[in-house]
Amino acid sequence: MSTLAAHNTRPAPPRTDPEPVPNTRRAPSRVLLSKGVVNGLLTVAALYTLMPVSWLIVAATKNDRDLFATSGFTLGDFSLLTNLHRVFTFNDGIYLRWFGNSVLYSVIGSAASTFLCVATGYAFDKYDFRGKEKLFAAVLGGVLVPTTVIQLPMYLLATEVGVVNTYWALLLPALVNPFGVYLARVFSEGYVPNEVLEAARVDGAGELRTFAGIALPMLAPGFMTIFLFSFTASWNNFFGALVMLNDEKLYPVNLGLFMWNSVTQQQPEYYSLVITGSLVAVVPLVVAFVCLQRFWRSGLTAGAVK
Repeated sequence: MSTLAAHNTRPAPPRTDPEPVPNTRRAPSRVLLSKGVVNGLLTVAALYTLMPVSWLIVAATKNDRDLFATSGFTLGDFSLLTNLHRVFTFNDGIYLRWFGNSVLYSVIGSAASTFLCVATGYAFDKYDFRGKEKLFAAVLGGVLVPTTVIQLPMYLLATEVGVVNTYWALLLPALVNPFGVYLARVFSEGYVPNEVLEAARVDGAGELRTFAGIALPMLAPGFMTIFLFSFTASWNNFFGALVMLNDEKLYPVNLGLFMWNSVTQQQPEYYSLVITGSLVAVVPLVVAFVCLQRFWRSGLTAGAVK
């Protein structure tokens, strides 16, 4: 009897609540909703970005009458070839002179600036010298200074040197690129192992040969990335050219188009010249990004894996 009572008074096992069943019906709807929101935002951003370019392409195909008689995105009589001929032959082909000047400022200046940036960033990364970090901090401080702020001091310095209204007035300032030095140091840390440089020094290679023959080829993605940034900045450098240049034969293409646009109120026939010239001026940037994208896309992962 006592054994039966003891058995009846044994504590019951603790109750465990059943595990919640995941709601598999709501998960797909949430995923679809999030994807829809993201895709919708990307679509709006793409339309916002492509709308001015689309208007420029459509407007460049119109003649002077259709340019004012039709809406912005309505096609008129196809006159793109006629407009291009007018742009390239107007005023003895001054537009081609401006275009060539932009190529000179952007390609030559950007190439020299990029080489200096890569060499400087490599030196900051691989060599130890007194005050290195303080000097690098001063370089980074130059990134915080807007370019328009230093245009007046640069103009005064150029006046003292005597290079105002010459090609050097835009080429020499383009050599200074603090952000490019910073990027070059990052690329050097990620792409050039110290062990490879030590092996080259053991084999008897000098510092210049080590940099030119080993480090520089390994820094090709960084070189092309910095060059692309410098090329874009130089091609779009309007204010610097406006301050430094007075001779229209030295104008870059953006300053020349600005001068044409300034007389459109008195002479409306300049509108088609400005629009078609602007479309032609965009082509080098598109070509540069398309041709060099494999370099800067690979450069985005610099230093990501150690």
